Amino acid sequence: MARMGSSPSLIRGRLDRAGLLLSGLCALHCVLGVIIVAGLGLGGGIFLDPAIHRVGLVLATLIAAVAIGVGAVRHRRALPFVVAMTGLSFMGGALAVGHGVEEAVLTVIGVTLVAAGHLLNLRKAR
Repeated sequence: MARMGSSPSLIRGRLDRAGLLLSGLCALHCVLGVIIVAGLGLGGGIFLDPAIHRVGLVLATLIAAVAIGVGAVRHRRALPFVVAMTGLSFMGGALAVGHGVEEAVLTVIGVTLVAAGHLLNLRKAR
């Protein structure tokens, strides 16, 4: 019976880790995208494609909703949820500005906050 209780925690922990990985990959994409496109003039069609950002936001939102939402209910601490949702707001705001440095800055701030929310969630679960 104890094994069943740990299964949701195991899944949530894996989702938090996936959220951390996705946040890191997103930040890397943004920074390298600006450097490669602005510095070398290459790959603008791929790196700056708005669909990549929309898909990333949807994935980040789904993973954060499940992992951090369930975590907040279980450990009853709002901080991971508030930090992650603030980050998702920055990521959403990045979609409203034109491609370029402003978008990259908003996105990197957002993914950093989302990653921090996942990290806080993992720590609160222990």
